[in-house]
Amino acid sequence: MKAMFANVGEIDRKRIHGDKLYQEFLRVPAMSAGLYVLAAGATDPQRPHREDEMYYVVRGKARFKAAEEDREVSAGSVLFVAADVEHRFYDIVQELAVLVFFAPPES
Repeated sequence: MKAMFANVGEIDRKRIHGDKLYQEFLRVPAMSAGLYVLAAGATDPQRPHREDEMYYVVRGKARFKAAEEDREVSAGSVLFVAADVEHRFYDIVQELAVLVFFAPPES
């Protein structure tokens, strides 16, 4: 793959149609990416990953805890979490939509 163009709205529609929290939209040898959406008041079920991870908050408002760091996040927030670090979103007050980038690809 030399290039890929995506639209968050289209990715979100596929995610909803599949009734999933996470919709992967890119997988290449060096990385993978997807859209992760949690409803207001939801519990984030994720566990630590074996890959480094970067999040970009598209919409919503919540708190995020990774290791000892704890911050409020909202549209425009960018977060990095190293592999194997415990982390999660919580106190989700507005539906949270987050682009997630894994390197190497999520296994």
